[in-house]
Amino acid sequence: MNVSQISYFFAFILFASCGPDSLFIEDPNTPTVVEDPYIDVDARLEPFFQDFEAEAKSRGYNIDLNALGITGVIDQISEEGVAGTCQYGQHIHHVTVDLNFWNNSSNTYKEFVVFHELGHCVLDRGHREDAFANGLCKSIMRSGLGDCRDAYINQNRTYYIDELFNEDNTFQEINGLPIL
Repeated sequence: MNVSQISYFFAFILFASCGPDSLFIEDPNTPTVVEDPYIDVDARLEPFFQDFEAEAKSRGYNIDLNALGITGVIDQISEEGVAGTCQYGQHIHHVTVDLNFWNNSSNTYKEFVVFHELGHCVLDRGHREDAFANGLCKSIMRSGLGDCRDAYINQNRTYYIDELFNEDNTFQEINGLPIL
């Protein structure tokens, strides 16, 4: 290539890349980032809201937290030992996760609390305190005031989420949780 061919080449690249019909296409493997997919929800809660919707969908439920008007924040909860709350009623469905809990917990336990609160706000689930013979809680919807022990870990996650979306799910309970 001579100097004039190189100049034309660079001029073509500059012209083509600046025009509205650019020859350069965005990499299709680059994930598209959706900004603020939820209205009035702390960005740190959004992945858990998305996971809740996905888990519902995988179990045959089409849940749209935006359409339901679910809001959420991470803030101080003054009541001792409370990791999350759900205020729900005719015109409000609001999840609050305690800031101190949030700052000191694993993603697994954050998911546990967010899913528990969405269980109240979205699924209208109450607390369930029963336990398996080995003392493990049967439900993600336990209040924390009973005697059962939490077992929300990767090995048991599917059981607890199945139970969350179907509190009458006896098949899973007959098969039980793995003994830890």
